[in-house]
Amino acid sequence: MQLKKNINLGKISFALIFILLFQIIFFKANSETNIYGEKFAELLVLDKVSSKTTKLKLKIGEELFFQNLNINILKCQNSKFDDDPEVTAFLQVIDLKNKDKDKVFVFNDWTFASSPSIRPFDHPVYDIWLKKCYS
Repeated sequence: MQLKKNINLGKISFALIFILLFQIIFFKANSETNIYGEKFAELLVLDKVSSKTTKLKLKIGEELFFQNLNINILKCQNSKFDDDPEVTAFLQVIDLKNKDKDKVFVFNDWTFASSPSIRPFDHPVYDIWLKKCYS
């Protein structure tokens, strides 16, 4: 009787170790994949005062300082449709000169390359447009 209990305990231990190893391997595989979609994004920034346009290339998930703006793209992806692909990105912009502590972000929303007027970036000096996402 004692032998049968030990065999069952061994089967349960083996199953728990197998499940634990599977979770570790699955977690490692998911952490190595790109959770952001694409790796880079391209933006156009228009300085309304000087009328100069600047092309910026950002790595997804990293902040970029441009003039007095802190720009961060958290996710950028191309749609899977073949006929007319849509480029979307989740954009966060902080105006470093803004001293209003109640409003952290000047812009914190999704933006679309084909129609930036859906979610406009409203700033007195700069306009920002999403151009493309790529790896």
